[in-house]
Amino acid sequence: MGKKIVLVVIFLSLLLLFSGCDKTKNEDHDEESSDRQNESIVLSMFIAEKSEIKWSRNNRISKKIAEKTGVSIDVKYTPGGTYPDLPIMLADRTYPDIVYAKGTQNKFIDAGAFIPLDDLINNYGPNIKKFYGDDLRKLRYSLENPYIYFLGSFRKNDQMWDVRDGFMLQLEVVRDLGYPRLRTLKDYENAIRNYREKYPEIAGNPTIGLSLIADDWLFLISVTNPALFATGAPDDGEFYVDPDTYKAILHHRRPIEKEYFRWLNHMSDQGLLDPESFIQSRDQYISKLSSGRVLAIIDAIWNFQEVATELNEKGMSNRYFGAFPITLSLEYKHSLNYPVSYTSRWGIGITDKCSDPIAAIRFFDYLCSDEGQILTHWGIEGIDYFLDNDGIRYFTPDQEKARGEPHFSITTGINLYNYPFPEYGRGVLDPGGQPFVPQWKEDISKEYSVYEKEILAAYGVEYWKELFPPRDIFPIRPYGVAWQMDLPSQSEAQFIFDQCKSIIRKRVIEAILSDPAQFDSVWDALQSELLAAGVEKLEAEFTRLIKERMELWEE
Repeated sequence: MGKKIVLVVIFLSLLLLFSGCDKTKNEDHDEESSDRQNESIVLSMFIAEKSEIKWSRNNRISKKIAEKTGVSIDVKYTPGGTYPDLPIMLADRTYPDIVYAKGTQNKFIDAGAFIPLDDLINNYGPNIKKFYGDDLRKLRYSLENPYIYFLGSFRKNDQMWDVRDGFMLQLEVVRDLGYPRLRTLKDYENAIRNYREKYPEIAGNPTIGLSLIADDWLFLISVTNPALFATGAPDDGEFYVDPDTYKAILHHRRPIEKEYFRWLNHMSDQGLLDPESFIQSRDQYISKLSSGRVLAIIDAIWNFQEVATELNEKGMSNRYFGAFPITLSLEYKHSLNYPVSYTSRWGIGITDKCSDPIAAIRFFDYLCSDEGQILTHWGIEGIDYFLDNDGIRYFTPDQEKARGEPHFSITTGINLYNYPFPEYGRGVLDPGGQPFVPQWKEDISKEYSVYEKEILAAYGVEYWKELFPPRDIFPIRPYGVAWQMDLPSQSEAQFIFDQCKSIIRKRVIEAILSDPAQFDSVWDALQSELLAAGVEKLEAEFTRLIKERMELWEE
């Protein structure tokens, strides 16, 4: 009996010893990660965006972040604006410590490549919690998999002060025609036609009426999505979501949108649509706009904003574009200002290959802190900005000039940690009442050319956005925005969606370029082919995702 007692005691002692070793090992890991705050480890990161930036860790902001967090990041961007690296990474499991997969993060999650961040945020992310606040729950993946796998990459509480996309008309057209009413497609068409008839050539080249860009995914921006705006619907990507039932359908199946595409068909038939709209590359398109002979475009400003500089250098600022709230008829309200609750289905994830997830989350936690946001947007006090007697941050003329230099971000690190990193939006104030992002609404009007200011004054407004219906007339979408929602990868619905997108591209272009007498038959063929491809199954699945997201956000 005595021997048995001795054996039990020895067994329990060994059990406690090994248990203690395990605990010590875990504590050592935490302490080791903490100690690295003073060493600076390097974590690799891939960003699925095209960029001319060659990332450097040697600028002063990156060094300051490394000093504060013990972490530096080594970033690589995707070449050419496509994402061939992503499927290769997943197949070979050769991805880096951190990945911004843009719209393909669901593939990383489904493959188990992104680790859940919930425990890391709870234990090491107080600033992340503060930064996202109640919206942190909106980063959860799904009802079945309710974990946070990435940090959202869209500006938090951003205030949109100016127009981002829409129906653009050349400034000189508006001035020459005496600032006409520009509210409907008919108004828009008349302005284009009247000016083109009056001036068949510009700078020795034939005047082009309306030019579209269909190069790759820009087809959505310039050709199909405007049908939503023209019919008063919000931008939910390829879908229209009924605001009462939350039932989703491919927006090209709305009968009213047929009339928008009929108008494009009419513009083509009248010779007012650029015949190269569906074959030109983006470079050709930008070159054409920079010649000053294109009277109208339907596009997002971020896609052609470099044209302003080129026209200005040529002394042709009057050939740039203004944005107008054009709709099919007066009964519709252009939805530019449609509000969106915070949402992000795009974000930065930490992979299961990460050498130190704790260090990674601490790095992002610092970026989310007030100090981190001020550092990455304003810089270092005394070097990049100063404080006045009231403690208000300001730039000297030399500092202001430096911020406009082409390589400012990469040489200093200021603004290098903007998108896709977490950042506050324009107009968000720090606890001292100053903006985290040094941009002011007043700065927008300062950048307007004399022609823009003249036209806006003629219409009785100061900003282009003021021409559009105000935000408060539209309801908030409780699901965020549909274009950020992902169908399950490798699912039947995704396969159907891919088929539908191919059908839409082919048939929409055909319908626009067809003889007007054939338009209805081509449009009917589009609808029939979508049904045959299983579009109703796709819509049912997307409706389920919409309602699931609303349920997930309500929990």
